[in-house]
Amino acid sequence: MENYTKYKLKSSDELTSVLNGRDNLFVIACNKCFKEFETVDEPDCGEFLKFAAEQGKNVTGSAKFDFLCNKMHTERKLQDLIPEGTENVVVISCGLGIQTVADLAGKPVIAASNTLNYRGHHGMALTKKSCDACAQCYLNITGGVCPIVDCSKSLVNGQCGGAKNGKCEVDPNKDCAWEKIYQRLAKQGRLEEFLNQPVQVRDFSKVNFKVINDYVKSIREDRLNGYYGGVHPSEHKEFSEHVDLKKFPDPKTVVISMSQHLGAPANPIVQVGDTVKVGQKIGEAAGFISAPVHSSVSGTVVAVEPRMHGTRGSEVMAVVIESDGKNTLHESVQPHKSLDELTPDEIIDIVKEAGIVGMGGAGFPTCVKLKPAKPVDTILLNGCECEPYLTADHKVLLEFADDIIFGLKAILKTTGAEKGIIVIEDNKPDAIELMKEKVADIGNMEVFVARTKYPQGAEKTLIKRVMGRKVPSGGLPADVGVIVDNISTVKAISDAIQKGMPLIERVTTITGEKIKNPGNFIIKIGTSVKDLIDYCGGFTDDDVLVKMGGPMMGFPLNTLDVPMMKGSNGIIAIDTDETKEQPCIKCGRCVDVCPMELSPLYFVKYAKEENWQGMKDMNVMDCVECRCCQYICSSKIPIINSIKAGKNAVRGMK
Repeated sequence: MENYTKYKLKSSDELTSVLNGRDNLFVIACNKCFKEFETVDEPDCGEFLKFAAEQGKNVTGSAKFDFLCNKMHTERKLQDLIPEGTENVVVISCGLGIQTVADLAGKPVIAASNTLNYRGHHGMALTKKSCDACAQCYLNITGGVCPIVDCSKSLVNGQCGGAKNGKCEVDPNKDCAWEKIYQRLAKQGRLEEFLNQPVQVRDFSKVNFKVINDYVKSIREDRLNGYYGGVHPSEHKEFSEHVDLKKFPDPKTVVISMSQHLGAPANPIVQVGDTVKVGQKIGEAAGFISAPVHSSVSGTVVAVEPRMHGTRGSEVMAVVIESDGKNTLHESVQPHKSLDELTPDEIIDIVKEAGIVGMGGAGFPTCVKLKPAKPVDTILLNGCECEPYLTADHKVLLEFADDIIFGLKAILKTTGAEKGIIVIEDNKPDAIELMKEKVADIGNMEVFVARTKYPQGAEKTLIKRVMGRKVPSGGLPADVGVIVDNISTVKAISDAIQKGMPLIERVTTITGEKIKNPGNFIIKIGTSVKDLIDYCGGFTDDDVLVKMGGPMMGFPLNTLDVPMMKGSNGIIAIDTDETKEQPCIKCGRCVDVCPMELSPLYFVKYAKEENWQGMKDMNVMDCVECRCCQYICSSKIPIINSIKAGKNAVRGMK
């Protein structure tokens, strides 16, 4: 593989010249990008430190950064990093990194790499284009401001005299680059040095590289919209968004898993031969983080045995019920008191007994979430449905708007929160209009319209987007005064209170380019995925990948003989991906799109080395497994597999 080295140290003579009269140096080196990811630390920093020592220079400290041009990460890492007594910051990187540090350091910046005769490449960042890769680097002369890019006329020896009020005469919306250069050099005490230097002549025979391509330009604006990172995959919602919601035919047999939630699986409380009714409890919660399970049909229990689980890829205990087709309600299914009469504790008990869990996929028991350890002031309802293909929550918003309002009122009363905000992405204008009408006369509710971006629906990104609050590493939404619930979860709370109906059915999307007749259905928990696929006409061909959930966070199914669960918001049938994995070239895209501001490339490297402590130190447990990194990876590396292995290993560490 070609070595895409982006910079090299100046020669010894050049370094001696630029360090002349300068001391008390802090050194920042960028680990080179766009090369095969073989080593964590590049050698250039060590080479410079050795040279500085030979020159008798005092070095106050040093640091090595990945993707120094990523201003968001660099700004955070630089905080309180440069020690007192530092007079100059030495930067070893390409032009992008040098300019980034020059903007942030607040001290004179010395470029220890690249020269006026430098013929090389530079890194790629999804930020403002600030390097033209002109192969003549002036940054050491101009204090870290690039005269080629920042000056409209690309002047290299001083301003043209046409600036007015600090703005360029060519582009009045642009600051005069040379005024910035003069101000910075004057502040650093280097202006006289610049004015006395020889006239610079730009060599136009050198190649002008255009490395920030159209793809990067198209996503640069959106990267920081609302929260750091994220991606914009093709939505593909056109397959099912126009299809009306309808009830799926009652299954003849249901397989109801005892593990449909985060935490301990429920314990079955029925036996083979028992007759059960709709809404009857058939599995008892086995702990604080657990949830009961109920029958979705009336009929006879024909098996209590391990059956294949849709998302775990292994067998777990399940209750198999043969339906009698009568849908006889259990005696316990009775409406509760009005919301005004219910106390917060009574509402929590109703939610607990109804077996309600997060229906966006995670499956966290809702009764636990409604009794946070810290006070909360805001409830966010997640109606984003940012996963491509899926339209189930969109249909819930349109068909059950009143139930959503009722459920939100119940949560507000239970938690004592002051406000409820229904968050909907702007690709659902009909749902936005309807919900705005519903909350117009409700003082403590509002609709927040979010610009479409994935993974907007993840709790931490949603909170950052709507509230501007950042959940701390390892923390929970309640740590910043917020609870996030899925739209379908809130609808289930309404059903539990107003009808007495536990969570036995949900809205699901069956869709994808490989499904003959996509649709949105109200399905009973325990319905076979195979029955759903067959009802929709089957597949268009045999080359198909089936996932439970969306294409980003969904789980591939090796068999269709698995049951639908409380968190099953969709079944998608899409093209298989035969792309082969290539070595990591350290392009930095995974870092640029990670909404949790992590460095996913390290997780792959450390997993191969079984360096679990390294993964822990890189905060692998903060990963939400949104797959943005894997989606954007130019080498098609299955990063999430490494992350899951790392998480399992970290959980097992003492």
